[in-house]
Amino acid sequence: MPTTPGPAEPIEPTTPRGRRERPAKPALTRVGIVATAVALTRSEGLERVTMRRLAKELDTGPASLYVYVANTAALHAAVLDELLGEIDLRPARTGGDWRERLVRILSSYTTVLFRNPALARSALVTRPSGPHYLELLEAVLALLAEGGVPDDRAAWGVDALLQFGTATAAEQSARDAAPHAQDEHDALTAAVRNASPQAFPRLTALGTELFTGTGEDRLTWGFHVLINGLSKTARPDRTATT
Repeated sequence: MPTTPGPAEPIEPTTPRGRRERPAKPALTRVGIVATAVALTRSEGLERVTMRRLAKELDTGPASLYVYVANTAALHAAVLDELLGEIDLRPARTGGDWRERLVRILSSYTTVLFRNPALARSALVTRPSGPHYLELLEAVLALLAEGGVPDDRAAWGVDALLQFGTATAAEQSARDAAPHAQDEHDALTAAVRNASPQAFPRLTALGTELFTGTGEDRLTWGFHVLINGLSKTARPDRTATT
């Protein structure tokens, strides 16, 4: 029995939609650009975060990004500042020994860099200026003031403290990435332990002790050395006569 034909199916257009018919791209903002750069850093590493790579991710041209970010160095500084938001600054607002609380903040800073090896190396030369970095500086300076460290020493000391944490993270990340790091460490250990007591009396006497301690213990100890030194070491007086 014949059936009555139904309505014809609509035919999908085979021609591509014009530019005006495509969904509008989200407007570029500095916040969005930095957020995308942070995501790329986590997934591909900071080395891959270039203006060209970021522009591709955002479906735009590199020139459009320069309106919001001056250059790649400024972009990396912004990424660093964003990741510094992971630092635990709560010890600055709690009670207890100010030195221990300061070490906890500095250790948290170093840990953030440990988690992002390329960022640790970049932080040696990158100077972030965003809100998270300023919050870190404020927390460190506030604890130094609480401990009675004179202002002029604290002003120089904050740089020394952060530099120690940054250098430690950068050095360790570079060693972890080196293919022969363990072989080099073993060679150094053997050289020290087999050194001549006559030629190197102090080296051989401390040969075993040189390699003791965990990385965390050494980091914490180093921070305490610097903090205690700030309390006792005056800045050089350039006006004094010699």
